[in-house]
Amino acid sequence: MENFRVEVISRTPNPQQTIYAAMRQDYIEGFVYDRLGIGTHIDCCVDEKTGLQYDEKEAGDEVVKQLLNGNRGHYGPLEHPQIVLNCGWFPHSTMQQIRTHRVGVSFDVQSFRYTGSRIRNLGKTFKDHISCWANDVEDVLYDGNEGVWNLDLAERIESVFYLRPVGDYNDRKGKKYTYSEDIRRQDLIWCAEAAIRYCTRIEQGLSEEHARSIIPFDVRQHWVMSANVRSMMHLLDLRWKADAQLEAQQFCEKIWPHFKSWVPEVGAWYEKNRAQKARLAP
Repeated sequence: MENFRVEVISRTPNPQQTIYAAMRQDYIEGFVYDRLGIGTHIDCCVDEKTGLQYDEKEAGDEVVKQLLNGNRGHYGPLEHPQIVLNCGWFPHSTMQQIRTHRVGVSFDVQSFRYTGSRIRNLGKTFKDHISCWANDVEDVLYDGNEGVWNLDLAERIESVFYLRPVGDYNDRKGKKYTYSEDIRRQDLIWCAEAAIRYCTRIEQGLSEEHARSIIPFDVRQHWVMSANVRSMMHLLDLRWKADAQLEAQQFCEKIWPHFKSWVPEVGAWYEKNRAQKARLAP
């Protein structure tokens, strides 16, 4: 899971002032834009009733006070600011789970109809070793007669396919089991063998769309997603709780620093009141 990565492509500047402006427009007679300063940069927000000016932090404090404290349930203004994230090296199953969040969230996902060079190159590496000196994938990974597990080649497999770490797990009914080092190494061997078959089919003229049907399910995948403040908190509510899929929890761990630095006052409220508490998502 150390390979998982989330980076920010773009985000609405002054998001908390944007939320505040939307909130104020609900309750004032005036045209809120005229109170925001000149141009696209919001220098300050002015409360029409009090005449007070709010910078980004102060606007965030007001948003928490007026919209979030006491679970008032007025989340509409939080839907205006957007953040765009690039998410990479996650297993396909995690992408599928995260992609079920469609309200206020948009996705563009790497398609294995058109891409597959990482899988093909991995397969070719093992095919070349086997054709030169080894009998099979297991022979390659154990360095022939040396009997030593080849960490570099194992890491190459794991850069393409995801396997959970060695450890103790529970199934969905609470039954305990152990994912041992021996079992995990067997799975790595199977992943490499699948990459060889994929490479062979591509060399035989099959398209990526056709050949992808024989690869392991949790091939690593990249995507771009955009979300607003409300929809991001909704996603965190559902996927950061203790019984969520392990990889989805890690995805939320990667998202969280970006979210909190973007909307710090809203983030501090969320961390105190909702983070990992499995509350009903707003």
